Amino acid sequence: MLGTGNAFAKNFFNNNALIETKHLRLLIDCGITLPHALYQSGRNFSDLDGVLISHIHADHIGGLEELAFQMMYTYSRKPTLYIAESLIKPLWNHSLRGGMAQGELNQIEDFFHVVPLQPNVDIELAPDLKVKLLKTEHIKNKDSYSFIFNDAFFYSADMVFSPNLLIELHQSGIQTIYHDCQLEPPGQVHATLEELLTLPVELQRKIKLMHYGDTIGNYIGKTGAMEIVEQGKPSIIE
Repeated sequence: MLGTGNAFAKNFFNNNALIETKHLRLLIDCGITLPHALYQSGRNFSDLDGVLISHIHADHIGGLEELAFQMMYTYSRKPTLYIAESLIKPLWNHSLRGGMAQGELNQIEDFFHVVPLQPNVDIELAPDLKVKLLKTEHIKNKDSYSFIFNDAFFYSADMVFSPNLLIELHQSGIQTIYHDCQLEPPGQVHATLEELLTLPVELQRKIKLMHYGDTIGNYIGKTGAMEIVEQGKPSIIE
């Protein structure tokens, strides 16, 4: 995890991840603080093979402008953008166009190699990495997608508490769940710690908490069977 903080965290970078396999280095989301977080990790944008976007809030896409311009002007390469087809136009028209359009460069394809993805189907990103997009509930009337990697690893976008989905994932064989967690209620657009603690213990053991606020230190030892994901600490996921 290059960052584990929520949109308002000041002691943590925005919640962004880097998945590294033998064949691919894939960035999950690219928030406002991602350029700094990537630099702090000893990497730069040219080290990435692509970025996968979950939804279009700034703490998940606010670094895309710098990514595109650095790749264009510093590395002379167009980055690959994996994104649900339903998010492409909103991302460009509502978030990126105002700061990026210039002269003849006036569409998202001028800056990214855009790979549109459809939900609920397995998509091979590399010989050793496939992803399935699940549309999950976050903000009313705004599409947001969580991810299943290699039929074993579930990575939530920002999502409200969805116990039936989590139980279904558990029963289907998912081994590891990285879940966003709002520490203090009410959980209007995120699952709260209080809600997640109502899940069966055997399911909690699969859950690792991310996207938390600066008060996370107050909750050490109070997260049931769920672990807290540490920013900058690599994890091996089978």
